[in-house]
Amino acid sequence: MPTPILNPRGAGGLPPSRGALLLDRDGVINVNFGYVHTPETTEWVEGIDALCMAAQSAGFGLVVVTNQAGIGRGLYTEAQFADYTAWMLRQLSARGIDILRVYYCPHHPTAGQGIYQTQCACRKPAPGMILAAARDLDIDLAGSVMIGDKASDMQAALAAGVGRCIQIDDPLDARLPGVAYVRDLSQAREVLLGA
Repeated sequence: MPTPILNPRGAGGLPPSRGALLLDRDGVINVNFGYVHTPETTEWVEGIDALCMAAQSAGFGLVVVTNQAGIGRGLYTEAQFADYTAWMLRQLSARGIDILRVYYCPHHPTAGQGIYQTQCACRKPAPGMILAAARDLDIDLAGSVMIGDKASDMQAALAAGVGRCIQIDDPLDARLPGVAYVRDLSQAREVLLGA
């Protein structure tokens, strides 16, 4: 089961008849330096504030869905991740960005240790985290948008029935039908608001 972290400031839920903006974390919200889990190693991706503010203004609720294999690999604990996530939510909230919930998967099918070594239904490209968010928050997935930086983000969103999928282009990833490829979050914002 995917695990949610609730944001007390964002506990009001989604506006009626609207979808969510589903965001991957590493590479979309923060620069992906590899297993980021401390404030000292955090650098925000350029354009994340403008993207989130635009999405909120358009009526989207903000939800994060993130693979966190660093937990399963023993690089940091779930408690450390929860503390870091609380810090991240406070930082974003101070800038007017209210993430409703953060869903994370701590598993890895081969590199996970102990209980974390499993082929689960929540690790992207599986859609478990997105489906859990939809169930918990009554999200209209067909009216929702997923923004990620990996093919696995898009595969999870497509499998869950998310209406629009936007990937920050990675030349190493194969192109998937039904996905809009963009150069950065500024262009992602244009695609989000232009559709």
